[in-house]
Amino acid sequence: MTRISALVVARNEAAQLADCLAPLSFADEIVVVLDRTTDGSAEIAARFDARIVEGAWEREGERRNAGIAACTGPWIVEIDADERVTPALATEIRYVTAVSPFAWHELPVDNYVGSRLVRHGWGGSFGKAAYPGLFRRGAKAWGPQRVHPRLKLEGEKGPRLASPMIHLVDRNLSDMLRRLDRYTTLRAADLREAGDPGRLATNVRRLFTRFWHCYVGRKGWREGGYGLAIALFAALYPLLSHLKATLEDE
Repeated sequence: MTRISALVVARNEAAQLADCLAPLSFADEIVVVLDRTTDGSAEIAARFDARIVEGAWEREGERRNAGIAACTGPWIVEIDADERVTPALATEIRYVTAVSPFAWHELPVDNYVGSRLVRHGWGGSFGKAAYPGLFRRGAKAWGPQRVHPRLKLEGEKGPRLASPMIHLVDRNLSDMLRRLDRYTTLRAADLREAGDPGRLATNVRRLFTRFWHCYVGRKGWREGGYGLAIALFAALYPLLSHLKATLEDE
């Protein structure tokens, strides 16, 4: 049977790491990357016989690449501490890795805000409906950005899996606002480093196109207030990042 490595990248996630690792018993190996961790995450990972990689990475892409490099299985499933693999998804991953001729597959995602399942509207750097979370070694590499690093995928894409990953995105609207502030600060640092924060007029236009894409195109309107909030935050993401990048010294 094909060996599978389950990879989890975390920073001070002791409150939910055990719930993330417990369903990963289907994998042949668990690798946990702990980035500048000061809580009990290492002890929790050790209880699950995980291989622990500890370090300090300023950039999200770098720590994720370090985790991929530490995996020894020919197939890797990459998840975050706030995600949960269901038994149905575990079974499907086992089957797909045994028979797939492809290099990578997307995993569908069920996103929760608190106890509310929010199916529609995600996108625009503020959520994901699916992601390339199952891949062969060498097929996936992350870029050097601090937040939302670019992906380089090699080889042929296979069909999306049917069973969704559970993603506990935020506890409430206040968490969503804090995440928007955190993400735009990191994105602003990437823009300043690249020397190209973009133009104000361009990002103002993106405010409207992104909102339309999430609220109408991705049917966020079906989710009531949460759909409206997601569309607004996705629309504000590039504009706030631009403003933070250009107004930092003012």
